[in-house]
Amino acid sequence: MNRDELVNNLNEYLNINSFADYCPNGLQVEGSQSINKIVTGVSSSLALFEKAAEVGANAVIVHHGLIWFNNTPLIKGSYKERLKVLLSHDINLLAYHLPLDAHPEIGNNILLAEELGLKKVEPFGQIKDQYIGIKGEIELTEAEIFFEIVKNKIKKESIIFPFGREKIKTIGIISGAAQKEIKKAIDERLDLYLTGEVSEETFYLAKEEKIHFISAGHHATEKFGIIAITDYIRKNFGIPAEFFDTENPI
Repeated sequence: MNRDELVNNLNEYLNINSFADYCPNGLQVEGSQSINKIVTGVSSSLALFEKAAEVGANAVIVHHGLIWFNNTPLIKGSYKERLKVLLSHDINLLAYHLPLDAHPEIGNNILLAEELGLKKVEPFGQIKDQYIGIKGEIELTEAEIFFEIVKNKIKKESIIFPFGREKIKTIGIISGAAQKEIKKAIDERLDLYLTGEVSEETFYLAKEEKIHFISAGHHATEKFGIIAITDYIRKNFGIPAEFFDTENPI
């Protein structure tokens, strides 16, 4: 498949021009014009790029790319080694950050919401003046039972601050490092807020505002979208695509 055709299709499908982001979305590193195998992963890493080279992939697609607007543009150390693998094997690197969090079909947050059984879902949590997360409802359920559901579905031990009511109904979700957005869940009087990471201050906010908080892992909460992109590519383009999990504990 032609690289530009793939990039243009994904850019349009993920509506990247609608997002102000912390990084450029789409093609970040140019490689081969022809693509016949793709490797996907949550984050850019040497292990992921070496895996792509090992299996003969022409493109890597990630949620967390190599290029960020706040990075010092020095090509040295691990950054150099990652680029070296891509360039020496003519591998393209595509990255989709906030567009993949917020997408209404294959976004991390809508897929998390579906996995956890949320109904009556609607956009939640503005970041850079755009909705990224999802809020919704479940049947009135004991909080402890929902904690177990999260563990079973996300398959990771979570950090849980169980400071809300005994039974819960309303839930807000923003994947990744969105712990500060607990304030939005508090403002909207939600029963529980779930994200990927946690900060020291989150404990006090959850306790004092009497809301349940779950940190289910940055990496773990952001697998869903990139796995869905992998399936989308297989179904729509007929290109072999493989998700490779680098097992990040954070």
